[in-house]
Amino acid sequence: MKNVKCTFVKLIAALALAFSFTIVVQSFTTNTSTVQTVQAAKKSKLSKSEKAAKHWIAMHESGGSYTARNGVCYGRYQLNIGYLHGNYSKKNQEKTADNYVKGRYGSWVNAKKFWLAHHWY
Repeated sequence: MKNVKCTFVKLIAALALAFSFTIVVQSFTTNTSTVQTVQAAKKSKLSKSEKAAKHWIAMHESGGSYTARNGVCYGRYQLNIGYLHGNYSKKNQEKTADNYVKGRYGSWVNAKKFWLAHHWY
């Protein structure tokens, strides 16, 4: 009888451990999935018309080059080098350009409209 109780207790402990492990794995999988969804949303937050306007500006400002220079302006979007804070990476140019346009024009479409009227943005 003692051996049956001991085996039963071990079986219950093993089941509890397996259940706990399953919960941890599900939690990790859910968190990883959430992070991937958020990252994907950040990358694709611009509409087609916004992406098109952004590309149009890049092509007219620098021919699309991340290393183009014109006086104090640098990169794909010809940003003032002061805005880039010494970080000329593609990632920083994209982020800085998005922030600049959002703050000044509200959207890339509006920035393009301004560019068409003034030949700069």
